[in-house]
Amino acid sequence: MIDLQIEEKVVLVTGANHGIGAATAKAFAAQGAKVFLTYFREPCVHTSAELENAKGAGVSGVLLYRANQQQTAESILKSISSFGGTAAAKEIDLSDTRNIPLLFDYCENVLGPVDILVNNHTYCALDTFDPAKETAEGFGIHAITADDIDVNCAVNTRSYALMISEYTRRLLERKAEAGRIINLSTDAAHAHESNVSYAASKHAIESYSRSAAIELGRYGITVNIVAPGPIQTGYLTPEEEAHIAAGTPLHRIGKPEDVADVIVFLASEKARWLTGQLIYVGGGWRMHQ
Repeated sequence: MIDLQIEEKVVLVTGANHGIGAATAKAFAAQGAKVFLTYFREPCVHTSAELENAKGAGVSGVLLYRANQQQTAESILKSISSFGGTAAAKEIDLSDTRNIPLLFDYCENVLGPVDILVNNHTYCALDTFDPAKETAEGFGIHAITADDIDVNCAVNTRSYALMISEYTRRLLERKAEAGRIINLSTDAAHAHESNVSYAASKHAIESYSRSAAIELGRYGITVNIVAPGPIQTGYLTPEEEAHIAAGTPLHRIGKPEDVADVIVFLASEKARWLTGQLIYVGGGWRMHQ
C-alpha cells in the first residue's frame, strides 16, 4: 500500500457540491484527510420540479447538469460520514472578495488550518464573437458582453489568485514547512469556439499558477494545474458521450473520479518534486506536449 501522507491533513475543496469537486472531496476523505467543502448555487431559471424530474430520469444534458449544480453538499457529507471520514461544508460566493478570508476562517474554526488547497469552483456561460453562432438551444450561446468578461474573471480568475494569496499568507504565519495548491483549468483554456470568456479566464488561471509555483517554491509550496478533458458531470448528452468515447484512446468517457485521483496524487508527498506543471486528464482525448 502506498502511503500518500495526507492523513489528518486539512483540505479545502471549492466547487464541491457535485462533479469533480465532490469526487475530490470524497477521495481525500477516503485517504484520511479532513475535508472542507465549499460551493455556490447560482440563480436558476428552471423550477424545482423540473430539476427533480431531471434527476429522477437520470438522462444527461442541460437539465441534469443544472440539477447537479443546484444541490447542496449534504449528500457528499453523508457519503463521507458513511465510511468514517471527516468533512464540513459552507455555501459561499467567492466572486465576492470579502468572502475569501471568511472561508478560511470557517475552515480553521471547524477543522483547522488549511494544508492543501484545491481551487475547483467555476463559472461558465457560453459566449461568442461570431453572431452566427448565437442560439437559445441547449445551454444557449450569446454574443460576448462586458458582464460575461467580468463574471468569468471574478469567479474563475480573480478568486483563484486571491485564494492562493490568502492560503499562502496563513501558511507562512503558522510557519508550516510545506503546502500544496492544485488549480483546475480545462483542455479548452487556450482557445474555444462559443466559450470565449470561460476559456480566457481559465488560461489566466494557468498563468497565475505558474507564477505562484515560481514564487512560492522557496516556502515548500507546490502549485500545479489539472486540466480535465471531457468529464461526464451531467452535461454531456448520451450522443455526445458516445462520440467522445469513440474518439478517446481509452474508449470511454471520463468520470469525476478519474480527475479526483490525479488531484489527490498531486497533493501527496509522492508529488513533492512536481510544481508549475499542467497535467491533462482526459484519457488521451487530446495529446499535450
